[in-house]
Amino acid sequence: MHSNILELAKMRQQAAMGGGEPRNDAQHHRGKLTARERIDLLLDEGSFEELDMLKVGRADTTGAQGNYPGDGVITGHGCINGREVFVFSQDFTVIGGSLGEGHSQKICKVMDLAGRVGSPIIGLNDSGGARIQEGVDALAAYGEIFHRNVNASGVIPQISCIMGPCAGGAVYSPSITDFVFMVDGTSNMFVTGPNVVKTVIHTDISAEDLGGASVHAEKSGVAHFVYPNDILCLRGVRQLINYLPSNNRQKAPFLDLNDPPERTDPALDYLVPPNPNQGYDMNVLITSILDGAEFLPVQPDFARNIICGFGRLGGQTIGLVANQPAVLAGVLDNHASFKAARFVRFCDAFNIPLICLVDVPGFMPGPDQEHSGIIRHGAKLLYAFTEASVPRITVIVRKAYGGAYLVMNSKHIHCDINYAWPTAEIAVLGPRGASEVVYRKEIAAAADPDSLLNEKMEHYRKHYVNPFLAAKRGYIDDVIFPSDTRHRLIRTLQFLESKKGDRPERKHGNIPL
Repeated sequence: MHSNILELAKMRQQAAMGGGEPRNDAQHHRGKLTARERIDLLLDEGSFEELDMLKVGRADTTGAQGNYPGDGVITGHGCINGREVFVFSQDFTVIGGSLGEGHSQKICKVMDLAGRVGSPIIGLNDSGGARIQEGVDALAAYGEIFHRNVNASGVIPQISCIMGPCAGGAVYSPSITDFVFMVDGTSNMFVTGPNVVKTVIHTDISAEDLGGASVHAEKSGVAHFVYPNDILCLRGVRQLINYLPSNNRQKAPFLDLNDPPERTDPALDYLVPPNPNQGYDMNVLITSILDGAEFLPVQPDFARNIICGFGRLGGQTIGLVANQPAVLAGVLDNHASFKAARFVRFCDAFNIPLICLVDVPGFMPGPDQEHSGIIRHGAKLLYAFTEASVPRITVIVRKAYGGAYLVMNSKHIHCDINYAWPTAEIAVLGPRGASEVVYRKEIAAAADPDSLLNEKMEHYRKHYVNPFLAAKRGYIDDVIFPSDTRHRLIRTLQFLESKKGDRPERKHGNIPL
């Protein structure tokens, strides 16, 4: 018995060292934390319970390397602010964090447990990819993980942190998960690496330029959050978890920030400029109405003409979607439609009410947008809002024109409550476009066409685009004072809390992907 105890202590010590002190030092030299250091920072102190610490890989294919306890990944469960989560952390110091059969079995075990328990799963990815020595077994191992990612989608929150290389088939697991975090300068993602790119299309490109954090945050939209180092990245995960429920059967945690629900902000009465063509920052409105002015934007550097993120109203987590007039006038384009649609579907899957702040002049015109599928991408957002059964509230702040008005959570796609500010403009076309169509003969025949056009535009704006006409039709539930927006939203959320949505019997819809 005593010898077994000594052997156990020796094996656990070996597992805790990972690839050994020199490799751990090399990890630090690259600006990265070790796998265990990451877990310690992510979870509440002393809460981590490790599983499969002594599991080893297939020594028949990897030789002596197969005898590393843990097989290059640390798995288990712990707490974030007292709430249970499951985690796996790939260890780049052990066989490059490569994924083989044993490595995958450990990840699959905690994913299965997370699904059965109903707790979030967080993956800390730092891997050289598939373990080549294991051949097709390594590919089969990836497939088992993908299968579980899909089955867990919409059931438990899935979060991926890319904290090193992530290439080839390995990228598909994070891309299925709900949120992807990346670390600037030390993480990258790509299906085919720089060497393959050079061989196939004869283009020299660095790993950072091909699939670095900034690329995926600004251009591809793969990354939802980017941080400058491992420590801040893990703190960001903890912050996100605080907004989310543990599973799709629960509500998000309630947190009272002692911000009075009846608080008003007179400055909002002057937020919208008198000139309808002048921009302003929608973030001013967002931070004004949310509890404690706390807002967690999602994909802030991608499709900046639309804002998505989490906040709280009256202590309750809400998902917020807002046009950003300060960027491209808040127009909807391909990227904005895709970004908002996926965010809306996440919120609906996890019982998070949706607040929509609208100032949209329409969809982006032009052959590039049309040829890139703006019809299909715009339909994604329309589908997402229409399908959502959580409480849905819209505030039309200024412009709401044409099809974009309908898509942005309008009453006509069965939004629960629609408010408008007195500055709202709701119409098929903006005053200029409408006047040029309706009065084109008069304008063409006028001695001073520009003067007549301006006159007709003012007439159209006064009689056809103000919110009171829509309110008279019942398409707007109330025209509210801007300063009262926070109070009205909180009261509306309170009475919508018991909302029950009816959905047709079907296996699933066919969203225009």
